[in-house]
Amino acid sequence: MNMSFFTGAVGAYQQQLRMNVQANNIANVNNYGFKAERATFHHLMYGNVRGIDEEQLPRGSGTKMVKAGIDMSTNGYATTDRTFDFAIEGSGFFALYDPTNGEITFTRDGAFMMAQFLVPPEEGAQPEIDPVTGEEIPPQPTEEWRLSDNEGRCVLDSMGNFIVIDPLDRKADLDIGVYDYLIYDGILHADSGRFSPIDKNGDLYMGSGKVRRGVLEVSNVDLAQELVKVIESQRAYSYALRMVQTSDEIEQTINGLRN
Repeated sequence: MNMSFFTGAVGAYQQQLRMNVQANNIANVNNYGFKAERATFHHLMYGNVRGIDEEQLPRGSGTKMVKAGIDMSTNGYATTDRTFDFAIEGSGFFALYDPTNGEITFTRDGAFMMAQFLVPPEEGAQPEIDPVTGEEIPPQPTEEWRLSDNEGRCVLDSMGNFIVIDPLDRKADLDIGVYDYLIYDGILHADSGRFSPIDKNGDLYMGSGKVRRGVLEVSNVDLAQELVKVIESQRAYSYALRMVQTSDEIEQTINGLRN
């Protein structure tokens, strides 16, 4: 089979992956703290393999999208004047703790809220005695207001603890932790604009960014740039399929000549 057939097929598939990245960027253009992804391509390894009768056959065709790197640049801030809106001026992330699975993820989206959580009794807590019946009342969970995102995760302070809010003093200063990594390359994009670090990112340390209240960081997606990239991907996709079609026609013509 003509090598151009495989090259065109690989190219069409990789352009489809690129369009998926651009579609995700466009879908999050208005989401606070979202960081755009950039598709990175690399050519596949070319070489020869030994075939029948010592014939050298080519291997490797086209290019491959090796990763969707994250652009960590900042595109500005929007003033909201809401009590629990925060933004980081500089580098760093907010840390979010998921009580359901203990996972800690990071985000630049500081659109937080005050949420109520049930705190289980401390281990070894003694039961109370009912003054009327004399029966023991087992320790009960207590209610606590914490700074949280909109999906039930708790925001951590600079010491890694939950941020407890006094409902009667909501505008009190809060110690919101800013955490950072030395290397951003390879960090994984989770849902809701969150990030999950990998071993490549190195050790976690306290970030140097400054927390601003009543402000949110806007998405760094450039809609005009993304639309241009979509057109590029569409054209490249159609050309790759045209190559597949032309290669197929060539093979059909060659097979017809043999008859």
